[in-house]
Amino acid sequence: MRVATWNVNNIHKRLPQLVDWLQRTQPDVVALQELKCTTAQFPADALQAAGYGAVAVGQCTWNGVALLARGAAPLPVATTLPGDPADKEARYLEAAIGGVLFACLYLPNGNPRPGPKFEYKMRWFARLQQRAAQLWATGHPVVLLGDWNVAPTDADIYKPDTWRDNALLQPEPRQAFAQLLAQGWTDALAQAHPKERPLFTFWDYRRRRWERDAGLRIDHILVGQQLKVVGAGVDRQERAHQSPSDHAPVWAELAQARKRASTKRKTGG
Repeated sequence: MRVATWNVNNIHKRLPQLVDWLQRTQPDVVALQELKCTTAQFPADALQAAGYGAVAVGQCTWNGVALLARGAAPLPVATTLPGDPADKEARYLEAAIGGVLFACLYLPNGNPRPGPKFEYKMRWFARLQQRAAQLWATGHPVVLLGDWNVAPTDADIYKPDTWRDNALLQPEPRQAFAQLLAQGWTDALAQAHPKERPLFTFWDYRRRRWERDAGLRIDHILVGQQLKVVGAGVDRQERAHQSPSDHAPVWAELAQARKRASTKRKTGG
């Protein structure tokens, strides 16, 4: 199973490129972020014509997340992140696809900091940690994927000193991400390329950062139980498009993990 995540930064502007990429790469499951459209405006028909069923949670102008499934209809499980009924931002979506639960997320950016936006980011992260622990406890195969707005280590940014005050590099979100990994989740891209860092997924539009390869790794695929990472990568060429998102698609090839053989010792005569 090939799964992918892509912050498209306005799905209507990026729809032709998205459909072309889907047809060329044929991922089985895709998580999208920053749709920047309402649920009613989501182009489900165009994606269906391209061979993908979809479920989306949109919001006018900002945010918005979706899950796509090749040749299938995702079964929605949750359209909000539990823990704060007052939070109406369209940043989280769970759906079952092919026997796996996928959670698409768009974690708050948190800038400027300090301030209410950074505080909201950390409250959201705490809720995500709690939900991830609940999903892990089920023992079912789960994948958490999306735009996390955190560069986990200094190896995940082209020049850390230039971003020290940015919310994406602060100790608090980095620690929260590390605590998720401590629950048992596997960072697919980091595992597949342990010695090939940096592997960037985002290049800001400003200051010719794409041309200078001045990027960050902030889009992640975390893989849960019963699944193993066979491979992972970044489709960098999509960032070189004439009118691109500032993010590139991140993908992972997953397989069912082998169950450990029983090691019970025979007793008695």
